[in-house]
Amino acid sequence: MKILVTGAGGFIASHLVEALLEKGHDVRAFVRYNSSNSWGWLERSRYRDQLDVVAGDIRDYDIVRSAVRGCDLVFHLAALVGIPYSYVSPLAYVRTNVEGTYNVLHACLDLQVGRVIHTSTSEIYGTAQYVPIDESHPVNPQSPYAASKSGADQLAISYYRSFDLPVTVVRPFNTYGPRQSARAIIPTIMSQMLEGRCKISLGNLTPTRDLTFVSDTVSGFIAAAESSKTVGEVVNLGTGSEISIGDLVNKIANILGVEVAVETEKQRLRPPKSEVERLLSNPSKMCSLTGWSAKVSLDEGLRITADWIRENRFLYKGHIYNV
Repeated sequence: MKILVTGAGGFIASHLVEALLEKGHDVRAFVRYNSSNSWGWLERSRYRDQLDVVAGDIRDYDIVRSAVRGCDLVFHLAALVGIPYSYVSPLAYVRTNVEGTYNVLHACLDLQVGRVIHTSTSEIYGTAQYVPIDESHPVNPQSPYAASKSGADQLAISYYRSFDLPVTVVRPFNTYGPRQSARAIIPTIMSQMLEGRCKISLGNLTPTRDLTFVSDTVSGFIAAAESSKTVGEVVNLGTGSEISIGDLVNKIANILGVEVAVETEKQRLRPPKSEVERLLSNPSKMCSLTGWSAKVSLDEGLRITADWIRENRFLYKGHIYNV
């Protein structure tokens, strides 16, 4: 198949691109245009020479339509994903996440693409009103980021209901692993510990998260695309287990063999009404439709991630808060 992956230079998408190439597909990678012609994480990929790369801006319909042309399947992952920065510039999230999704959907409709996989986020559920969270859980965005993703999800589903565009909304819970940016919690914790700091700076330690290793998230995307049963559906990708940030700190410290104290840094705290206190997935719908389930345990995934961050410490500035 000829497959387009948007946001291809990013964390999850770069792993997805490589997995699709390993399965023998012809992959077109849509990366964000920049003056240095950087392809993000794909710059270091062992499959670099096999890529058909299109550089552009997801907010630009013309280049998006050009990238979509000739593709059988589109995985749409391009988005602004940092929650703290969404407090700084909400409009940027609307333009990128909502308008960018419109560009992808409308181009796919116009060019009669066979399948579209749209990327959601568990953040749109807000603090769990019941657990585990299934796809019928109320949508309650608590940040501009979550609101923009919720809007994009609804737009994607509307294109299925209104125009019969074969869309699936894949809703990952918290993905982690090699290549994740320093703004995320696990690289934040690990990079500070690996700098040899005796005291690390974090925000709220009480929220719980359902942490899914990146290879499991990627296999979930592919399973959703390969199943006709997921057309028009929203599906959760998660492990069905949760851990608090405080307990996660202790687990990582044990894996790295260090002892640290934690200090709360005010700028790392979300506004009180915006903090999502609990996320725990119910992935049974995805399992029943496709047979997918998460395979990598949290301990194994953290060890793999720690080894990678240790080898690539130059990429992280643990002492600086990444918005």
